[in-house]
Amino acid sequence: MNFKIVEKRMKSAFTVGLAGMLAALAAVAQESMNSAASAAEAMQARLTASTARLSELRKRIADEKIPLTQALSAAEQSLSELRREYDAVKRQSDNSALEMAALRNEIKGRETERNYLASLLSEYARNFETRLHISELESYKEIVGEARSAQEKLSTDPVEAFDAQLRLMLVSMARLEEMPGGLKFQGGASAEDGVVRQGRFLLLGPVAYFASDDGSLAGIASQRVGSLIPVVESCSDPVLNEMTKTTVEKDEGSIPFDASLGNARKIEETKETVVEHFLKGGAVMWPILLLLCCAAVVVVLKWLWLACVRLPSAKALAGLFTAVRANDKERAVALTQKMKGMAGRMLRAGAEVLDQPRELIEEAMFEKMLEAKTSLNRFLPFVAVTAACAPLLGLLGTVTGIIATFNLMTVFGSGDVKLLSSGISEALITTEYGLYVAIPCVLMHSFLSRKAKGIADKMEQVAVRFMSEVGKV
Repeated sequence: MNFKIVEKRMKSAFTVGLAGMLAALAAVAQESMNSAASAAEAMQARLTASTARLSELRKRIADEKIPLTQALSAAEQSLSELRREYDAVKRQSDNSALEMAALRNEIKGRETERNYLASLLSEYARNFETRLHISELESYKEIVGEARSAQEKLSTDPVEAFDAQLRLMLVSMARLEEMPGGLKFQGGASAEDGVVRQGRFLLLGPVAYFASDDGSLAGIASQRVGSLIPVVESCSDPVLNEMTKTTVEKDEGSIPFDASLGNARKIEETKETVVEHFLKGGAVMWPILLLLCCAAVVVVLKWLWLACVRLPSAKALAGLFTAVRANDKERAVALTQKMKGMAGRMLRAGAEVLDQPRELIEEAMFEKMLEAKTSLNRFLPFVAVTAACAPLLGLLGTVTGIIATFNLMTVFGSGDVKLLSSGISEALITTEYGLYVAIPCVLMHSFLSRKAKGIADKMEQVAVRFMSEVGKV
């Protein structure tokens, strides 16, 4: 009973709750519909206002579009004009750049030509200075110095540099015009004693003549190594010196002329006697001379001695060999006593022991043969030693001469060859005389040795024939 009551109560409560919920939902739906209507009305009002604003904005845009379009057209036209101006300016700039590049190249080419001309003129100045006679150097010293320094001024002051070089060219051409008639100018020159005298020069081609103002010096002026002042060499004939003096002072007359430009005179000065040439060799020449004298004495005496050596004649040998075959000792000894020289002594020694055994005869003759060979070769080794020592002494002189040369170079330098000529002469002369002695000694030693060997060979032939006859006994 109670369960049914509870069930009924629960269904009643559920129904009441469901109805309440439906009523609430209906109220919410009504309220939502009212809110939607209000929102729709608000949105419609806003839409209307926005449409009105859009229309107004479109009208403003339409009103402003025409001026802006006109302004845009004007701006585009101005831009086109500016672009045309820019292109024109750019073309002008490019042309200017090309012109500048061409101008730079032209300037560079002109500078190259200028430098080339300047180097040619500098080379001309150097050649001109080298072709000047030493007596002219003082006259052209200033202008040549300016021309030589022009190359340094070329980068800072090219006009002054070219002016200095052109002045030198003008002066050189004026010199060439005056050269055929002879150049006359004042200057100083030194004599052989080194005293400088003032006077007058007369330059005819490559030869310069000088006459001092005091009349004490006249001759041909030339240059010497290590001296910046011309040195006057007087002629050996006083008449020629007087001719030179008169011609230089009066600009007319006869004048001595050397077609070899002084070379003939220099060659003449180099000529010397045998004694002078010998003494230039120094101290080593005396041992070489001593060897030469001793070797010459030995060679002459030895040659005379060998020439006097006599060998038995064929007739005398035939008689001796007949006595030997007959074993006639007394007759053989008598025949050998008539024979002179080393061969005779050798045969006599064999004949004296003819009755002895063969070995004893050979030993007796061999002993005399050895004595003969010793006599034949006596003093010949001295000639051979002389032939070997003479070149060594010459080499010794060469070494001492080179040492003297280097000592002079240490003191005076290598500028003046004449200062070094003494040592070089000693070095060469000793070698020369050493060979002069050695070559004849070698030849004479060979000749005398051959002659001595020939005599010894003939003696051996005679001894062999003697022993062969002994064997027939």
